[in-house]
Amino acid sequence: MNAYEEYMKQMVKPMRDQLTTEGFQSLETPEEVENYFNEVNDDKTTFVVVNSVCGCAAGLARPAAVAVATQNDHKPDATVTVFAGQEREATEKMREYIGQEPSSPSMALFKGKELVYFMPRLHIEGRHVEEIAMDLKDAFDEHCK
Repeated sequence: MNAYEEYMKQMVKPMRDQLTTEGFQSLETPEEVENYFNEVNDDKTTFVVVNSVCGCAAGLARPAAVAVATQNDHKPDATVTVFAGQEREATEKMREYIGQEPSSPSMALFKGKELVYFMPRLHIEGRHVEEIAMDLKDAFDEHCK
């Protein structure tokens, strides 16, 4: 690993930890993403956060994701994350499963391998964290029973 890569790894560590310390599994290679989805059964719900270094990820997406994933009555069976701009290949593989235009940050909810909800950056940036959390809560309440 060169000096730049090491610097970036250390710089994003707190941003990654904001999710992983709350139980999100960090998928850092395309193989980890693929293996995860190969093991998912049709009834399992998975909440995915495509993390990034931007301000809307820090102040809006991650706080809303953590609050709803840990506090809502209806929770997904699993929470995972990929980090756009850091693990590019893993993020690209996750985006293949999501099947939407690339968007960072973004959040997705799967039932098995089927995408049942997607929140792109467009629906994160410029909103209040409570509004984002309520949208996630509604998606969890509908799909995570």
